[in-house]
Amino acid sequence: MTKKKIHKPGSATIALNKRARHEYFIEEEIEAGLSLQGWEVKSLRAGKANISDSYVLLKGGEAWLFGATITPLNVASSHVVCDPTRTRKLLLTQKELSSLFGQINREGYTVVALSLYWKNAWAKIKIGVAKGKKQFDKRADAKDREWQVNKARIMKNANR
Repeated sequence: MTKKKIHKPGSATIALNKRARHEYFIEEEIEAGLSLQGWEVKSLRAGKANISDSYVLLKGGEAWLFGATITPLNVASSHVVCDPTRTRKLLLTQKELSSLFGQINREGYTVVALSLYWKNAWAKIKIGVAKGKKQFDKRADAKDREWQVNKARIMKNANR
């Protein structure tokens, strides 16, 4: 007998950082776990997260997520002090951490948060080693996107 996988409606994605792909060239993507408190997990389940201004800081042999906002629910426990912008530890292997440290020491590279999502019952964050884009690079990307839209429109009309 085969078991059917029960698919929950909706997406597993909690938050996306769309601006990161516009502002940076993403060289490498790494999946990391997050060290969260109970109220944060409840807020993530409700979809109350924002990672658009977040970045990753590497210090003391560990990776920390700065600038991510997880808005507390108003029904959260009253005895817990909720700090929406607290620094959260990223859970990475030693090999991944040493690779990140080596890549970040190069000129102009940084680590940014790309997306926050559920993987089974665990909250995961996709981080990327990124290099900043110049203004002309952003214009070239916009030009390429516009060409893809026009090309699709031309192909659609040609098939009629």
